[in-house]
This record gives sequence, C-alpha cells and structure tokens, in this order.
Amino acid sequence: MLILGIETAVEHVSVALADHRGTLATSLLASDRRHAESLVPMIQFVCAQAGINTKELDAIAVDTGPGLFTGMRVGIATAKSMAWALDIPVIPVCSLDILAQRVTRCDDIIAAALDARRGEVYWALYRPASDASPIVQRLTEPVVTVPDDLAALLNERAQMVVCVGSGIERYKDTIDFVSTAQCAGPAYAQPHAQELLIIAAQRAIREEWVSASDIEAMYLRAPDAEINWATRLTARDH
Repeated sequence: MLILGIETAVEHVSVALADHRGTLATSLLASDRRHAESLVPMIQFVCAQAGINTKELDAIAVDTGPGLFTGMRVGIATAKSMAWALDIPVIPVCSLDILAQRVTRCDDIIAAALDARRGEVYWALYRPASDASPIVQRLTEPVVTVPDDLAALLNERAQMVVCVGSGIERYKDTIDFVSTAQCAGPAYAQPHAQELLIIAAQRAIREEWVSASDIEAMYLRAPDAEINWATRLTARDH
C-alpha cells in the first residue's frame, strides 16, 4: 500500500510517504506553528520527490493526538478532505505511540510523554518493538497528569525505563529522581511522520482503518481556549 503520513500534533510539521519498500520521501519543518500554511505544500513536495500523484494513494495516516489542539485539527481536517476526495481510508495513530516507536534496539519499558502545558504532561507506557512485534505495544492508556504522577508510577514499577518526549525534556529534573529511568534526550522530543508510517503500515495489513467521517481527535482535556474562558467566567462570577 502507498500511504501518506501527516504529523501536525506538535510544534513541528512532518510529512512522509511509504509503501511496501519503506519510506519513499519525507519533509520536516521546525515550524513556528504555521501548520495550516505549511502542510499542503509539504504534501505536494513529498509526492513530487517520490514521483507519485495523490490519486495513487491507498490510505492516509494521521496523528490524532494528544497534542496541540490547532495543529491536530489542521492535520485531521487535511486527512479527512483528502480521504473524502480520493475515496480512501484513514489510519489514525496516537502521538504517544509514534513517539515510543522512535525508540529502537531497546529491551526496557518506554515512557512517552509530551508537554501538555499548564504544568501537565500527556503520557503512556509501552513495551518496545521486537522482531516478533514490529510496533510498540501500549501497557497503559494515554492520560494527562502532573509530571509527579508519572515519576511516582515509574518509581512504583521499579523497572528500567527509557523516557522520551518533550514532556520528559521539560520536566527532566522530576524524572531524574527516578533511579530506574534513563532520558533519551532532546533528539527524541517529538513524534515524526516516518514512525507514524511504520505503525500505519502494520495496521493497514490488518485493515485497521476508518472512514474519513469516523476519525476523531484524542484531546484528553478541554482546549486551552475553553479553559481560559471558563477561568475568566469563574473570576467574573466571584
């Protein structure tokens, strides 16, 4: 299958194309959050680099979060529009799954955490990929909590763990107190479209996809705009 991967749930934007041979073309922009302006030209670029027409696509894979609300919506809306126009399915993938998939040659548990702002992180724990299972396996469902909660759980598990993501980098001092934790470093801070496609390819084999109308974002909490509005209303009422 020829699959287009769209990653917009974080600060940067990445796009990739892959088929049964592997990755055909990629594009990464360390964006200043101009996701809407950047995404379509990047899709056109990777298609041109691979020498394919979008009409040849068999599926579109997209990061559905958790992550930046505006970025997520841009990626999902673009994936929906293209899927509808081309009459092809969409493969939704969690941002934390993609982040954990970036860790290779690992025998330890993986903790993937993205900065959720407001003093919180989105996180989940994973069993690493292996020859028997080429994609990571979730051990816990994605949640949003304060970093101390993640550190406490890792302490309780008392297992060696590799920690990746912008949430780990931002709250590194908290995670460093966990004696069994090893931080992978800033090079592993964000999910990328290439790992998105690794997961999507495996799911495509099992036909684990949805129609464009059925794709949903994984928010885990209300958008910041809604939280700010509720805070202002509460302050006004008091």
